[in-house]
Amino acid sequence: MDKRVAGPDPALAQLRDGMTVLCGGFGLCGIPENLIAAVQRKGTKELTIVSNNAGVDDFGLGLLLQNKQVKKMISSYVGENKLFERLVLSGELQVELNPQGTLAERLRAGGAGIPAFYTSTGYGTTVAEGKETREFDGRHYVMERALRGDFAFIKAWKGDRWGNLVYRKTARNLNPMMATAAKVTIAEVEHMVEPGELDPDIVHGMPHWREGEACYGDPAIRRANDSVTAEIDALLLDSHGEGSNEPSLLAARPSPTRHSARRRDRHAIDDDTFSLIDART
Repeated sequence: MDKRVAGPDPALAQLRDGMTVLCGGFGLCGIPENLIAAVQRKGTKELTIVSNNAGVDDFGLGLLLQNKQVKKMISSYVGENKLFERLVLSGELQVELNPQGTLAERLRAGGAGIPAFYTSTGYGTTVAEGKETREFDGRHYVMERALRGDFAFIKAWKGDRWGNLVYRKTARNLNPMMATAAKVTIAEVEHMVEPGELDPDIVHGMPHWREGEACYGDPAIRRANDSVTAEIDALLLDSHGEGSNEPSLLAARPSPTRHSARRRDRHAIDDDTFSLIDART
């Protein structure tokens, strides 16, 4: 079983206008920046994006907001993005804010086949408006519906061609839950290893969880949350999957201070159950 594909663009062949996309990341940590850039190039519109954050003005999901490709955001924290504020105030963008723990549990429930659950978070506030409430053991709870998506874009640290994934520290964030809660999961992987190299006890994702597409090897731009440093890895893949001498960068502006720039061999993963991205150093 080999899940590799040639790039992010073919992996998004089934993405259509009006779909719901789950997008991993916390701030700019653990975001699938290459997949986001591919959506920008594809021009898919009227999307509902489920993500903890909304990116920043010129990076991450902020790129899709600039193109007005997003119809609705389901998020927890939407600061640090002035464009987001303008779009919401002008009525061009719908927003559904969730307490962070509630958002995570809605995604986990979606992947576990649980249609709804009760939580005390938000009771008696605007969060509970229009929702069913119940009392259990003298405490009031709000019923929240599970979240699922047509696509899940996730970022992983290591992966193999079978679709086994390992996340790294805080870059894990919502990625594991989202990987289980979509019809198609595409994973952006930094380091591709051979099957059997990953310790089974630390594997966080497995290919049989979801039906899905594949991954790619394309330029990667990483950026610090404070927008002070940026790391750019650029590689053009020829028909043999080997790098050319000319780097190729995404249409996103990195921070003025570049931490490092280097090329990586990148390979891609494809399969009808999962998606991964390989960036082997």
